[in-house]
Amino acid sequence: MNDIVDIEFIVDEDCAEPKVTIRSKAKTEQVDRIIEAIENAAETQYPSIPAYSDGKLEFISQRDIMRIRTEGRHIVIDTKNKYYIVKQTLAALENELNRDRFIRISQSEIVNIYKVKHFDISVAGTIIIEFNNGVKTYASRRRIKAIKSFLSEREGK
Repeated sequence: MNDIVDIEFIVDEDCAEPKVTIRSKAKTEQVDRIIEAIENAAETQYPSIPAYSDGKLEFISQRDIMRIRTEGRHIVIDTKNKYYIVKQTLAALENELNRDRFIRISQSEIVNIYKVKHFDISVAGTIIIEFNNGVKTYASRRRIKAIKSFLSEREGK
């Protein structure tokens, strides 16, 4: 096995966030180690969120979070396959989250825009948000201006 990795860096003015592409004949152990190293380096700026599932503490990567919402007296993190209970407040979590990735859509919900399939702004006075897994939620009227501003900023990047 050849341990030498050919690395190429390209400056792209149109790229808002770093994007890594790995080309290999097959997915090997070396490729897995490279992916893990890149993921670990990328997560140092935005920490994983401690959360509980079935009484066990787990650390949830921000990139895996679909949305964070209140459910009764609990704060819940939804991922693609599972949900977790968090002991922090929604406001405290909002301060820890990557502001380029997450937006508050109501008093009780924050969404990861990278997990959103589309924003339906066609209905007057509301925004319907559909996630990649088909789940839908609604933005509060008070947040519509901030959401539209956030989305228009993203379009410019």
